[in-house]
Parts: sequence; C-alpha cells; structure tokens
Amino acid sequence: MLTKPLLENLKSRIFQTRSEETFNALALDIFHLQWEHNPVYRHFAQCLSPGMDPARIKHYRQIPFLPIELFKTQKVMIEGLPVQDYFMSSGTTSQGAVQSRHYLCDLDLYEKCFSQAFRIFWGEPSRYVFLALLPNYLEQPHSSLIYMMKGLIAQSGQQESGFYLYERDKLAAKLQELETRGQKTMLFGVSYALLDLAESYPMPLRHTTILETGGMKGRRKELLKEELHQILCSAFQIGAIHSEYGMCELLSQAYSVGDGLRFQCPPWMKILIRQSQDPLQWEEDGRSGGINVIDLGNMLSCPFIATQDLGRLNPDGSFSVLGRFDNSDIRGCNLMVD
Repeated sequence: MLTKPLLENLKSRIFQTRSEETFNALALDIFHLQWEHNPVYRHFAQCLSPGMDPARIKHYRQIPFLPIELFKTQKVMIEGLPVQDYFMSSGTTSQGAVQSRHYLCDLDLYEKCFSQAFRIFWGEPSRYVFLALLPNYLEQPHSSLIYMMKGLIAQSGQQESGFYLYERDKLAAKLQELETRGQKTMLFGVSYALLDLAESYPMPLRHTTILETGGMKGRRKELLKEELHQILCSAFQIGAIHSEYGMCELLSQAYSVGDGLRFQCPPWMKILIRQSQDPLQWEEDGRSGGINVIDLGNMLSCPFIATQDLGRLNPDGSFSVLGRFDNSDIRGCNLMVD
C-alpha cells in the first residue's frame, strides 16, 4: 500500500546514502515502489523480461532501466499522487522534435536534490553571487535548469545574483565589478552564449567559476567539449571550465571535476555503462557504451533511466560523456509506444 509514512521514509533515506550497501538497499526498496505503483515502469519491465519476479532482484545492477524516450510518450510517475508541475526538455535536437515531459509530485524533493548536490561540490550557495547566462532556457517556462537557478539565487541571498537574457554588455560589466571586489561568483551559461561573451568581452576571471550547461542549441557550430573549453579558458584566463550533467527527466545533477571533462555524482546518484551491442549487459570500466543513470532522488517518477548518451567510467570513479548514443533502444521499448 502506498502511504505517506512509506514515501517520507524513502525520501529521508536518499540524503543519508553514504555507502554501497545503503545505496543498494534503498535502490531495491525504490525499485519495489516503482514495480508496485508505477504502471509505465512495471509494464516496461514485464515487456523486457516476461515472467520477471521482483523478489529475485538483489542488486541495483539487476534492475531494469527505462528508456528515456518513454518520457516523450508516457506519463512516467507513481500513480495516485497529485502533480505539482512538470519539466520539459528543450526540444532543440531537431525541428519538430517531440519534447519529454517530466511530471513532478514533490518540488521540495527536487529542491533538496539540487541544493544538497551543490553543497557537496561547491559549498554553501550563500558564498556566491550567481549569474545565469541562459537565454534559450529562459524562453522556456518549464525548464528544470531555470527552476534550479532560481532556487540557488534565492539561497545565495545576494542581491547582485540574477539572469541575463542577451545583455552581454551588462553581464561583462557586472563580472568586472565583482572581480574587482574579489567576490566569489558562479557563472552558469549555455555554450553558445558563453562563446559570444568570450568573443565580445574577454577578461581575466580570478574569482569566478564558469559552469557551462549544454551545447549550441542550433545557434552556432557544434564543437568538441575540449575545443569549447580551450576557447573559454583562453578568453577568461582560467584553468578549467566546469560542466553539469543533468536533464529534465532527472532530479539530480553530476558535476565535472579536475579538467572539467570528468563528472562525479552525489552519493544518491550512480552511473552504469551498458554495452552497445547488448544493452542488457554492462561494459567494463574504461570501455564506452550507453549511459544508464540511477537517480534515487527521482523516486516518484522513475529513478532507473537508460539515456541516449555515450560515455565511459573512469578508474577514479568519475565518468565521461562522449556524445550521443544512436540506435540505443532497449528491447521492450517499442512495445510501450502507442
């Protein structure tokens, strides 16, 4: 039976996850929640493995992963809960692309996910001024990234934090002012807008962390991540550009570390790499394949997602994103499409 105490217990355990054992135990409990109360997930799992016995699943690596494409055609969520809002994908991959829709039953849980993850990687939001150069996202009323940025700006308590649509001149002036004062600043920006800023207003940034959030969105020629970061590092005279790995279908984010090209997850999130030729088998560390994500914070929609991204796990426990993984449909997905 789906009860409020059950949901509150699972929710409280998400941010207490500190070990492989506690992660596995919670993943299994949330899997059973999904099996019993998420009809889309249960139907997919049954299509994938007819006769599947959930009681025989003893480890998170045995759990079925829902193809992310189903967020475009299905209402993926625990049944019986009221919907508070929804997030939509940008829909910029191609003209007329169908956008994913992620229904939210607990916005407080999303706020805890992005707040706790930020603190783990960057510290208290109150230490930073947040500047958001996200024009294409600002034009979308159901952007999870904009919701997150509004939350972090509110937590910063800094009046100078805010969004910039196309006002590169005002943003450049604000950056110079904050640099002069030695104020720690986080600049979140979509790739093409950061390149525009770099070309028009190159400047040394000693107290600013740049975090790029995505590709060119059809506005500029696509670049390799390494090339993009090299251009930005040169223009702003900094050692690394950082990145966020997140998507509208998830509630948690991974952040890049070190050279800006390797991502680490918060404790309640985990990456697995599926084989290219057999998506029901896992790749060895260091070999590339499709990225599967476990996001325990996503317990009320679906925490077990097979993405369309190509990646690999690194020896230090981080992961790299290598591009898009074409022809990545998992067996059973087509049975779910009307």
